[in-house]
Amino acid sequence: MEAKTDYQKKMEELISALPETERPRLLMHSCCAPCTSAVLERVVPRFDVTLLYFNPNIMPRSEYERRAAEYPKLLRAAGLESAVDIIYCDYDDSVYLAAVKGLDNEPEGGSRCTVCYGLRLSETAKRAAEGGFDYFCTTLTVSPHKDARRINDIGAALSERTGVKWLWSDFKKRDGYLRSIRLSQEYGLYRQNYCGCVFSHAPET
Repeated sequence: MEAKTDYQKKMEELISALPETERPRLLMHSCCAPCTSAVLERVVPRFDVTLLYFNPNIMPRSEYERRAAEYPKLLRAAGLESAVDIIYCDYDDSVYLAAVKGLDNEPEGGSRCTVCYGLRLSETAKRAAEGGFDYFCTTLTVSPHKDARRINDIGAALSERTGVKWLWSDFKKRDGYLRSIRLSQEYGLYRQNYCGCVFSHAPET
């Protein structure tokens, strides 16, 4: 049986090897403000961070905009308004729907989700390369419902393709997910009850 990779340890080793005088530029794909809250605590001390809100999987538009509106609240509450930049992408769910066409019946967590990870990370890697960033990563691994191995495999492959370094992560480790819940409550952030796509949105009863 193949041994599991400790992506959190890999990240910590990478960060500890950074020269104290350097602050690399990190473009971090952000799925939502609540998940981002705990991740920022780990990366801001060593990186100059820019968040990328690119999530064409989120439906409907009102939900996309509601989640986007939480970022200023997060940064104010965390005291990071002047330390962290945000890039907001225009809403276009057709990009996601085209990418997952034919995968409607896939189970949650299956190949449709893999395509979704790839879609969002590809855009992040592309923008990181265009913007001269040193590293890119995603907040997705803070969720216990997301496959850290698949996400890191995709990120590593995109790093090879674009030349931008991939920041390994499994942000759920070291109680990262629990910390995100606590910070969301402390900061008064809206915390959604579904991932974002139409397939993960259970109908109200």
